[in-house]
Amino acid sequence: MFSLEGKTALVTGASGGIGSSIAYALAKQGARLALSGSNAAKLRSFREQLNDEFGHDHVEITCDLSNTTQVEELIPATVDTFGKIDILVNNAGITRDNLAMRMKDEEWDQVIRINLEASFRLMRAAARPMMKARHGRIISITSVVGATGNPGQMNYTAAKAGLTGMSKSLAQELASRGITVNCVAPGFIRTAMTEALTDDQKAAINARIPMGRMGEGDEIGAAVAYLASDEAAYVTGQTLHVNGGMAMIS
Repeated sequence: MFSLEGKTALVTGASGGIGSSIAYALAKQGARLALSGSNAAKLRSFREQLNDEFGHDHVEITCDLSNTTQVEELIPATVDTFGKIDILVNNAGITRDNLAMRMKDEEWDQVIRINLEASFRLMRAAARPMMKARHGRIISITSVVGATGNPGQMNYTAAKAGLTGMSKSLAQELASRGITVNCVAPGFIRTAMTEALTDDQKAAINARIPMGRMGEGDEIGAAVAYLASDEAAYVTGQTLHVNGGMAMIS
């Protein structure tokens, strides 16, 4: 069940905490991966790990998502390497937190460019070969705060909410071609960044979560693997919230 054997996938932000968990989950189910990110050394090390564990000769493609030219080259490079693209996972993202009245134009622009505009460009580019194949899965990683809002993150929440809206629109455009477009919205996930928090800060976060703990990266990876699978062929235009009950959104 949920086998991805014979499928190819591009994952952005693949060397980060959640991104590497997503890539690992897809590789475990048999997909061949193009791992994208800005840190070439980390990507190479992770690719070698996946190759050793799962085979399939995964590849890495370094890309700065703030660079429009590099973004536009990412899907063609993946297709040139694998001959096709079955799955696109828009995972990469940055934060530039600040209160609205103090937020600089560049803090807004950087987050929108990387978190939203780059995803749009990749979705647009991936749609072409997927339409030709009459099959595809486009999955974007949003956030619980894209639905609830969060003080100090007007730029980030705008980008994440924008991803949800874009995905719903594209889902309607591509459904007749056998392509699904969905989102996964993580809550608080245990990563290197959250591990740097103090015990008191972690306790305060966990108190807001009915399950009493942060999520694990592999729990996000499992959600993505499901949406990427043939079993999810009738699921499109949806957001799968994985947040331990922190926000129960219908």
